[in-house]
Amino acid sequence: MNETLTLILVWLSGVVLGALFFGGLWWTVNRGVSSKRPALLFLGSQLLRTGVALAGFYVVSDGHWERLLLCLLGFVMARWVVTFRLRSGQARLPRPSGESQNRPAQENQPCN
Repeated sequence: MNETLTLILVWLSGVVLGALFFGGLWWTVNRGVSSKRPALLFLGSQLLRTGVALAGFYVVSDGHWERLLLCLLGFVMARWVVTFRLRSGQARLPRPSGESQNRPAQENQPCN
């Protein structure tokens, strides 16, 4: 296989691993807020996401540090993309039910 094509596939693998890791983290946080057993959900998600990412890095690198570095670059770039996409869509997320949208402004009261 052409070396350039191999490096592109390694980078894309890093992007996919990063999207799975950070997308899974976003999903876990959203579900964990209303879960009956959030600790179990967070622990299970962390173990699964880390295991998949580490196994993916191991398989993709195939003993070459250059591939590992390129895969890591794709992983970090996926983090930037997921973070940017979630911040830009933050206004569309519903507020928690206990939080009022029209809170009165607190007035400064002089202390006596």
